[in-house]
Amino acid sequence: MKKIDLYILKKFIGTYFFIVGIIIAIVVVFDLVEKMDDFLEKEASLRAIIFDYYLNLIPYYANMLSPLLVFLAVIFFTSKLAGQTEIVAILASGVSFKRLMFPYALGATIIVIITYFLSATVIPVANRTRLEFEKRYVKKPRETGLSDIHMQLEPGVYIYLNRYYSFRETGDRFNMEKYDDKRLVSRLSAREITYDSIANKWHLKNYQQWDFNEDGITNVKTTGTSMDSTINMLPSDFKKERKRYEMLTNSELSKHIEELRNRNVGNTEEFEIELRKRQASPFAAYILTLIGVSLASRKTRGGMGVHIGIGLVLSFVFIIFLTLSSSLAVNGGMNPILAVWMPNITFSIIGIYLYRRAPK
Repeated sequence: MKKIDLYILKKFIGTYFFIVGIIIAIVVVFDLVEKMDDFLEKEASLRAIIFDYYLNLIPYYANMLSPLLVFLAVIFFTSKLAGQTEIVAILASGVSFKRLMFPYALGATIIVIITYFLSATVIPVANRTRLEFEKRYVKKPRETGLSDIHMQLEPGVYIYLNRYYSFRETGDRFNMEKYDDKRLVSRLSAREITYDSIANKWHLKNYQQWDFNEDGITNVKTTGTSMDSTINMLPSDFKKERKRYEMLTNSELSKHIEELRNRNVGNTEEFEIELRKRQASPFAAYILTLIGVSLASRKTRGGMGVHIGIGLVLSFVFIIFLTLSSSLAVNGGMNPILAVWMPNITFSIIGIYLYRRAPK
């Protein structure tokens, strides 16, 4: 590395963390104003507010806004270099525009490593404490019971549940069938099931149970009004908890997705998108850095304001594009990998075009 590389790298990283600090301070102030009444009403301690909530909220927002902040940092300090004719001096000394990109790429790499590490391991653990604080002192997260549930509990054991009511931990029209290869061995039906969290058992009401022989003829039929059973399932299998995926590390997300697939559960899109987004989002730093340098390296009559305005528009278009593609993956059946990488691919094309045009 040369002195000019260190100079640009220090400017890049320094400006990035400076903007992160300013934006996070603004976010914390607005969040505190919004939630102050809840903190006072529910008597949250100062220690819990600072250490359990805000110290865990800061990395969450910093990582979420990182692509936008990288872009703004590059636009800000590169426009300043161009406005002071430093870019012209660097290029006039024989440094090519391609070589000028080296310290920017190095700075983007540092940010990519930091953001990926945070999103994969640190932030999910921090979210557990933060969301538990919100549940206790702000508002209880809403859990939505699922309907028309088909699930494989284990090889050869399948269940069906018409609907699960999360607010009273009860499901209706329950059926469980056991198969030996393709032969139906037994069937258990109940009009209503309720989970007993103390005994870790399911309570079945108005049940019927059939056992079948090899010819498919009923050997035994049992009926009753009440029965307790240790079925290998939990209420969480039938509920969609808001932002549950935010509390799982990458390895836990992968394991959870695999478990859902093994059980033939269809609601895996949100978890898959979250995992793929954590892999794709850090690389947006490279793309937005390339676009930012290509736009801001030229000295313009409008100065820094024009570059920042263009940068903000492109940043928000990128975020909207990512949100829309994620929604299409959840509701429209788009492949999760394609959904989260489409904004990166599209803006890479824009970045390459601007990069090729910038030296001219």
